[in-house]
Amino acid sequence: MLAHLRLTILAVSLACTALAHAEAGPPPAVPPTSLTVSGGVERPSTWSVDDLKKRPAQQIGELRLPGKDGGKPAVLRGVRLRDLLDEAKIVSRDHHTVKKLAIIATATDGYKVVFSWSELFNSPAGDSVLVLFERDGKPLGREEGPLALIAGKDLRTGPRHVKWLQAVEVRQIVD
Repeated sequence: MLAHLRLTILAVSLACTALAHAEAGPPPAVPPTSLTVSGGVERPSTWSVDDLKKRPAQQIGELRLPGKDGGKPAVLRGVRLRDLLDEAKIVSRDHHTVKKLAIIATATDGYKVVFSWSELFNSPAGDSVLVLFERDGKPLGREEGPLALIAGKDLRTGPRHVKWLQAVEVRQIVD
């Protein structure tokens, strides 16, 4: 119980750090063209944008993103982060290990957001955490990068909208 409480406190603390993040700077001169999943996984993996487009896509329809086109609803397409993590196969010694994991998504500018394993795999929220490659039927624009991440069920999507997504790391945060 105490370990779960520590995990929750750490996740909230990291989420607050994400909330404090200012608007991202200009897009990188050399954009990332792939996403790497590493850390506590059996099969560290890298997927290009084209690789991700070949996978079964999920869609979030009519999501309003703050500051984007004046809040006009957008149709977003991508793959579930959970599916990519399943393919990379999260390392788990026993059924309690996963309760101690944080999944950290990182942008090229160093912006990071955090999810717990339970949030992605044991909650309806995980259904709409997508690695995006398309908006309104077109590739993502330069301001967002070839790949982005969104937590579509968040009440405020801005804090966990990772533009220029380049990496996801699985990390055990408590012993």
